[in-house]
Amino acid sequence: MASSMPLRYLALTTPHHHPFLHKLHKLHLLASLSPTPFTQQDPHQQQQQRKHQNAAQVNYINDTNSSNSNESPRVDNPKSGSYFPKKGQILELVCESLAFKGKGVCKVAETGFVVMCDRALPGERFIGRVTRRKGTYAEVTKLKTISPHWDLVDAPCEYASYCGGCKTQNLSYEAQLRAKEQQVHDLIIHVGRFSDKIQENPGIMKTIVPCDMQFHYRNKMEFSCGPQKWLPKELSGEKQDGCVNYALGLHVPGFFDKVLNIDNCLLQSEPANMVLEAIQDCWRNPQLGLSPYDTHSHMGFLKHLMLRTGRNSDTNVLELMVNFVTTSYEPELLKPLVEKISVIPEVVSIVNNVNTSVGNTSVGEEEYTLYGKSTITETLRGLKFQISANSFFQTNTRQAEVLYKLIADCAALRGNGSEIILDLFCGTGTIGLTLAKRVRHVYGYEVVPQAISDATRNAKLNNISNATFVQGDLNKISENFGNNFPKPDIIISDPNRPGMHLKLIKFLLKLRAPRIVYVSCNPATCARDLDYLCHGVKEEKIRGCYELKSIQPVDMFPHTPHIECVCLLELC
Repeated sequence: MASSMPLRYLALTTPHHHPFLHKLHKLHLLASLSPTPFTQQDPHQQQQQRKHQNAAQVNYINDTNSSNSNESPRVDNPKSGSYFPKKGQILELVCESLAFKGKGVCKVAETGFVVMCDRALPGERFIGRVTRRKGTYAEVTKLKTISPHWDLVDAPCEYASYCGGCKTQNLSYEAQLRAKEQQVHDLIIHVGRFSDKIQENPGIMKTIVPCDMQFHYRNKMEFSCGPQKWLPKELSGEKQDGCVNYALGLHVPGFFDKVLNIDNCLLQSEPANMVLEAIQDCWRNPQLGLSPYDTHSHMGFLKHLMLRTGRNSDTNVLELMVNFVTTSYEPELLKPLVEKISVIPEVVSIVNNVNTSVGNTSVGEEEYTLYGKSTITETLRGLKFQISANSFFQTNTRQAEVLYKLIADCAALRGNGSEIILDLFCGTGTIGLTLAKRVRHVYGYEVVPQAISDATRNAKLNNISNATFVQGDLNKISENFGNNFPKPDIIISDPNRPGMHLKLIKFLLKLRAPRIVYVSCNPATCARDLDYLCHGVKEEKIRGCYELKSIQPVDMFPHTPHIECVCLLELC
């Protein structure tokens, strides 16, 4: 009998320490579930953070494994002679739910041992082979589906079975929303420790906001080049040699050196697909002399093709930027491609980022404009934003309108221009700038220098003079942090996936701003940070001083496991 204990909180990621779990340090980080790189810190600090992260991971997996104790005792698997499945063992499994990053959560029937499987969906019965064991859970590869999952639909994308871009296309959108909402609910209860709070006031947990565009919603896509197309096993006999086998597409999940050739992507705009098709049609021509970059030999010219879609603020017409990332500046090699795609009406900018490093990054040390202008524009909440090749901008502009309205609603500005906003992890300043005209001043902090430059430029573009943007690492704040701005009335924190560092949380608890709007792209670290802010950390002698008023999940990226949340905290 399957356990009734919720499973989706398995994949908690905690890059900062969780002191009350310090005694549990048995296993390695669940890197395969949510790989969140550490920010640059001293080695001792990294070691301590990993130690606490491992402890938190183990705790929640152990909770899940032990949840069967009332129904099924821990006995040896009769097939393997052990409670722990062995590498290479074949199992028949049923997917019960989805964990963070979209992996299916299953249990070994005889023991209840937790098994994770990529591309397994709730209700699906399948045969899987154990590929590795990590102590209290194992990973399996699906070999054969016995019976399909619940809410099965046909995936419209021909690459859906192999591409890692949108793994849940064959799950109905309504079921995707239910899974995401349930995942947030379980994390808030089991990681955030808000069970009693939500029982007293169920309205705290809001219904997820769906995305009205399930396809063609991304305004940025990055495609990689490779010397050889990756093919699934069933098509391996179709491999060809030479230029015809060059790949331009997306990385196969889990492999930095394998590229699945993509001719059309349903996540990007139609004009972007026109550009992709035009380039795919000609770039392999041997007469052009274009060679793809090889991540092993570090030879080759063309690394990436980045496509960004904006909208002209005056005409409301789509406009497209094409960015070729190359290992050297040789415009004559790109000229045939530039001539071919510049005739597409929506293409208004073609740039070349030159990246000479052996890494696979798309950010160049130098940038050259090959055609048209160097930026495109986008409109968000009535403001204009200039977007360069390497600017950060919300990748779903239409749903960002919804997200930013929710943030503004939580901020509940008085509208008389008297309030101070502290905008943490401000990026290019989009959130703070959309609120600036209704407040006294916005102070934004961000670690990326280019983002600060973009924020300052966007403030000038919109004639906003009451916004100050400062470059600085919020994971390394000093005792003097806070001396350069007045006490804020509202704090907006929009951290990246690792969430907020404990140093920053201590600062916020000491600052005691009346209201915090926490915007999260990782519900696991969001739940952890809300726990700290509301309940404190006893072992660190940290007292929480906030009350959770609401948490609103938002689906920004359909067919992917990613979830955005807008949370409102008020000072007790």
